[in-house]
Amino acid sequence: MTKQTWSQRFETALHPAITLFNASIGFDIELIEYDITGSIAHAKMLGKTGIISIAEASTLVQGLEQIRQEYREGKFQPGVEAEDVHFAVEKRLTELVGDAGKKLHTARSRNDQVGTDTRLYLKDQIQQIQALLRGFQQVLLDLAAANVETLIPGYTHLQRAQPISLAHHLLAYFEMLQRDWERLGDVLKRVDISPLGCGALAGTTFPIDRHYSAELLGFGDVYRNSLDGVSDRDFAIEFTAAASLIMVHLSRLAEEVTLWSAQEFSFVTLKDSCATGSSIMPQKKNPDVPELVRGKTGRVFGHLQGLLVLMKGLPLAYNKDLQEDKEALFDTVKTIKVCVEAMTILLAEGLEFQPERLHEAVNEDFSNATDVADYLAAKGVPFREAYNLVGKVVKTSITAGKLLKDLTLPEWQELHPAFESDIYAAIAPQQVVAARNSYGGTGFVRVRESITAAQERINQVI
Repeated sequence: MTKQTWSQRFETALHPAITLFNASIGFDIELIEYDITGSIAHAKMLGKTGIISIAEASTLVQGLEQIRQEYREGKFQPGVEAEDVHFAVEKRLTELVGDAGKKLHTARSRNDQVGTDTRLYLKDQIQQIQALLRGFQQVLLDLAAANVETLIPGYTHLQRAQPISLAHHLLAYFEMLQRDWERLGDVLKRVDISPLGCGALAGTTFPIDRHYSAELLGFGDVYRNSLDGVSDRDFAIEFTAAASLIMVHLSRLAEEVTLWSAQEFSFVTLKDSCATGSSIMPQKKNPDVPELVRGKTGRVFGHLQGLLVLMKGLPLAYNKDLQEDKEALFDTVKTIKVCVEAMTILLAEGLEFQPERLHEAVNEDFSNATDVADYLAAKGVPFREAYNLVGKVVKTSITAGKLLKDLTLPEWQELHPAFESDIYAAIAPQQVVAARNSYGGTGFVRVRESITAAQERINQVI
């Protein structure tokens, strides 16, 4: 049993099993570079304010940079005896620079230190995720641009509803991802606040300059209340909630790709690079990528619930419970990144839409029925009357084994004298889609406008 940094208050060391239970080094090593960056800023602030000498601050900075290099080269790999990444860095710093290393923790608590590290980490990760989302959006735009006049059945209640442009369908996911991108930017505002200098909970007696250290770290603001600064994890919950919505959107698209690739749909064919086979059924090609994305969605939802439960009963200020936020946060970040990347590859390289099958699909149903009602309404027939009439037409056509396009003009005119020969053009799938030119609609003119506007949005430098 070895004594810890804080253990002079205690007569004996921790039980070995409790040491393992208490340690977080196994996962918070993820924060090491952010911890070093935060400590460098703290050391510079201590030197600037005269709490330590400029020479001592310079020594600390040099030592910390050496630790960073050692870690990157695989030469610094602290074990469980370090308890956490913060003690590990401080211990190694003291080994390198001597007693000056013991001054690094002046005017700082591990509580505000870990909060600072976590925010630096999340700021970095949010920007990386936003970049991945932009890449995925670009793939969707490229696919949309190539498929403006490719038609696909549109569904409600998973029943054929109306034909739409495939590009319009893909652009719906672009819009979801745009909200995700913007939502992350909003979360970033709450992450971008420095708790460094809040101390354990009550601030410090030293003449620190919190705004200076925040500026060095690139934070846009500082916490105005020290109790709040060390105990706040709203930003982590907000991020995980935003991540959950990203996963909802990825999972919805994953479900559609899974359906589309099934033989019953055959709207897409999976390429070998993004599919696997069966161990006993040689004919199968399994959609593992979308299925895994769909499955991983649950773990992100679980992390959100876990963080909410973690925080709901904590009194101010810091509690050891907060150590449990790290694994949830780290796994959420990793899961989001791999899922966005996998879906981007799948859409860009891993599947092919089948135009002939899509053409067949939009020509073999009654999804143009609404357009018959619209046709009559445009000729002065009250819409509800037209709607009921078309419902009757569909019913009798199904009984006769016909589609609407198969009815003769006399049959149309027997139903209502307003029908003329232009009914056939009006209910042709290509025209059905082209005619829907209301703002935000699936008409080809509107879809092309949407693609242009969407490209301008993601090209903007924010």
